[in-house]
Amino acid sequence: MRTCRMALALAGAVSFSTQAQQQQPAEAPVKELGVVSVEGGQPTSLPTQIPTTIEGVTREQIEHAINATDSEDALKYLPSLLVRKRYIGDYNHAVLSTRASGTGNPARSMVFADGILLSNYLGNGPTNAPRWMLVTPEEIERVDVLYGPFSAAYAGNSVGAVVDYVTRMPTRFEAHGKVSVQHQPFDLYGTSATYGGKQASASVGNKNGDWSWFLNFQKTNSEGQPLTFPTRLVSAGTPGSAGTPVTGAVLAQNRSNQDWYLLGTATQYHTRQDHIKAKLAYDLTPTVRAAYTFGWWHNESQGRPESYLRDANGNTVTSGTVNIGGRSYTLAPTDFNVSNEDLTHFMHGLSVKSHTRGVFDWELAASRYDYHRDTLRAATVALPAALDGGAGRIVDGRGTGWTTLAAKGTWRPQGDHIIDFGLQRDSYQLRSAENATTDWIGGTAGARTQAFQGDTQLVGLWAQDTWRIAPRWKAVLGMRAEHWSARNGQTANASTAGDHPERSEHYLSPKAAVAWQAGERWVLKASTGRAVRMPTVSELYQGGINGSGALVNNDPNLKPEKSWTTELTAERDLDNGLLRFTAFFERTRDALYSQTNVLVTPNVTNVQNVDAIRTHGIELSYQAANVGVRGLDLGGSLTWTDSKITRNDKFPASVGKWQPRIPEWRASAVATWRPDDKWSYTFGARYSGNQYSTLDNSDGNGFAYQGASRYFTTDVRVRCQISKQVSAAVGIDNLNNYRFWNFHPYPQRTYMAELKVDL
Repeated sequence: MRTCRMALALAGAVSFSTQAQQQQPAEAPVKELGVVSVEGGQPTSLPTQIPTTIEGVTREQIEHAINATDSEDALKYLPSLLVRKRYIGDYNHAVLSTRASGTGNPARSMVFADGILLSNYLGNGPTNAPRWMLVTPEEIERVDVLYGPFSAAYAGNSVGAVVDYVTRMPTRFEAHGKVSVQHQPFDLYGTSATYGGKQASASVGNKNGDWSWFLNFQKTNSEGQPLTFPTRLVSAGTPGSAGTPVTGAVLAQNRSNQDWYLLGTATQYHTRQDHIKAKLAYDLTPTVRAAYTFGWWHNESQGRPESYLRDANGNTVTSGTVNIGGRSYTLAPTDFNVSNEDLTHFMHGLSVKSHTRGVFDWELAASRYDYHRDTLRAATVALPAALDGGAGRIVDGRGTGWTTLAAKGTWRPQGDHIIDFGLQRDSYQLRSAENATTDWIGGTAGARTQAFQGDTQLVGLWAQDTWRIAPRWKAVLGMRAEHWSARNGQTANASTAGDHPERSEHYLSPKAAVAWQAGERWVLKASTGRAVRMPTVSELYQGGINGSGALVNNDPNLKPEKSWTTELTAERDLDNGLLRFTAFFERTRDALYSQTNVLVTPNVTNVQNVDAIRTHGIELSYQAANVGVRGLDLGGSLTWTDSKITRNDKFPASVGKWQPRIPEWRASAVATWRPDDKWSYTFGARYSGNQYSTLDNSDGNGFAYQGASRYFTTDVRVRCQISKQVSAAVGIDNLNNYRFWNFHPYPQRTYMAELKVDL
């Protein structure tokens, strides 16, 4: 039977270099019977024996093909994936989207770094993006992606994909340094300005006997483009001459094709971030290693607005009643919102793992992510007075975080079976308190205005058997049993606090996969699995209390999402690459979305269960090296998806409509040419078709603030290996300067340059 050696597929980027092909390094993944295993190097946390779709990208591929300023950029060209990154250093909205899950559903994917959970399951919205900033691009050794909930080792959040960042651990002394700059001219509505950023990073590591260590430092100073815009519907104005006559308002159409005025910008972030990562490993024996990881991330950001409005004397107008085109509108103090954030987060990971590759191996692991400091200060007074202080609010998230504990075992009895099993406990704590203050810049917290909190816990017991049925057949059968509980739920307003009763539930999630070596070059695979995605703390408890003491805007009795996902795959070995065809299917019951329940009076808008969503699609992936000429590597992917709401009793207008943020067509392509050992040239492109942000698809205009548009963007990168130790690169993202939206505007054409030293 043929064994095909190749790098984990980066759809659309360099699949592997010519040199890598010739030398066949020990760390190259081995692909046989549709499964992937990594021999040598840093091990992935993914269960690579599952015969299902696994894609990936290596450090070398990132360096040559991707203008990577943040760790999530490594996923840029992988099939059917999108990270909603709005600017360099985006720390609170860079949500991962997968085949059947849009950018409003971060709880439907899992992101790890060396097995440490980075996904933020405190909520399921844009602000609950994975903690990408705890990994820098320079740390990355490899990124592996498992598509679908086909491994019993993962909770139901794996329904979309499981992403694992494998970071560097030296085998000898090494040191690295990098500086980079970014520049973005931005022109939209009444804004014409330039934004950019600067980054500097350094790392050093070594292996001394049984000890290995690695230190990484990074500093980011970034200014992003404006993200939000205060608006007024033209029809909402009062006809007449009342108010100060102003000019500068931009007339446009909103996502529902209604005429509105854009009055200025808001939430234009200037963020300063510092990152420290320390890793220490000790070989207790030749086959047992203990490892500890410490991460520290600090962010100070400012959100600032700009008014487009000018009075007759050319003065900026930010408050009061204004008159635009013969209609009057009243400006609220928060239209031009001013805010500061001060965040310090810690990450800890500890593991002890054996790697005998004999009859039995085991692993014990624990991790903790801690919101040591998490403070938002925002003004409630209008500009320009707000810039000097005044009344405001303070939102404090201290006490928030999550803890994971896991015990795993692998038993390899004599014969054709490999049995993996484990016990996990993941617990999440969310604390959010908002208080008034007399000085939003530096004042102390005053009276409480609102607060909510809660804890959830998931205990999972799982096992799966990888069985080589025959020389050309391999199967995996798995089962996951879960116990979920929610407790300490509380929602409060200024004077009243309401407690929520405890909940606990049990679920079983079976998994199955099979692979058949149909010929020397063909592998056929089928996978199916059930996933139960539990409600997050925010979905359960974030809300308020009305004047009569009743809870509003939350539902502590939400059901979990329950999905059955299946994929059928055919892969062909091309000698110099891989061609993959995958058909995927998903049926989801009780999907969690914010919507309006029209069955009650008055209507209630909050997170609710959508009865049923059906998704099916086709994904093509291709990557190959030395195509036509030596050093030319090509790759690409094309995805067609049909994702519709099939039942929704609380909001019937959504039935038959597209699931939000899931386009019908997606594609990516990259070509990298390396004519010699010194130069590499890369051209990449990405496409996404029309999509909607609302359940009833009433937002037909995607090219508007709050809309979700189609896009086609191109990127270029040129890298030069100046000497053995020094390299430089320049690049342009969004070369064709395509203006596109995902609620907020994406970056326009952005220029980048970097210089790197490796010792």
